[in-house]
Amino acid sequence: MDLHTTCMTSNVTNKNDPRSLNSRVFIGNLNTAIVKKTDIEVIFAKYGKIVGCSVHKGYAFVQYINERNARAAVAGENARIIAGQPLGESLLLFFFLFFVFAVRYVRHSIYCTSRILSP
Repeated sequence: MDLHTTCMTSNVTNKNDPRSLNSRVFIGNLNTAIVKKTDIEVIFAKYGKIVGCSVHKGYAFVQYINERNARAAVAGENARIIAGQPLGESLLLFFFLFFVFAVRYVRHSIYCTSRILSP
């Protein structure tokens, strides 16, 4: 795919900063054998300033400067196909993804605790 760009961002996506969760986009179902960090930056830069981009095996995160940019990226790239892989529902605001896992964890913890404490 190798799109040429002068846009080089940090590899940091502020994973430890809770204030940045709403401005982070999770991109799943990504063929990272073909798609590189610069490709992701080129595709997603049109929605706003990217302050961080990290690519992992099968997924990536894009950190925007604000939530408005992240929401625009999710809405704009929802039906996109990159290197033969449809993004579709694999494109999420990270805050939503974090919230879903947190709720599942809490439910599981409550269930496990209630089984231990029940007579």
